[in-house]
Amino acid sequence: MTEAFICDYIRTPIGRFGGSLASVRADDLGAVPLKALIERNSGIDWEAVEDVIFGCANQAGEDNRNVARMSALLAGLPVSVTGTTINRLCGSGMDAVISAARAIKSGEAELMIAGGVESMS
Repeated sequence: MTEAFICDYIRTPIGRFGGSLASVRADDLGAVPLKALIERNSGIDWEAVEDVIFGCANQAGEDNRNVARMSALLAGLPVSVTGTTINRLCGSGMDAVISAARAIKSGEAELMIAGGVESMS
């Protein structure tokens, strides 16, 4: 069975409820680490990414679309890269990472991006 590895990680900022990040939508927030990932790993063929999977439990208002897909597009990933958003409440981000690892280990995918994003203000 193929092994799955975490090759890089980046985190989003954490703010107080109603604080400076309150007006930032989850998809805009999710694009921040994706942009940094792209900048830090210039040698990667980003067209080879098969899916971006994000966990997000509280999609509301303008960001009630597919947060992973919108974050990927806002970050500048190719339009061919798909996005999937998972809602498992507190376990959403972990489920996203597990789903990506499972896809790689089963041979269903070779290069995935996974994580979680939340904006509850």
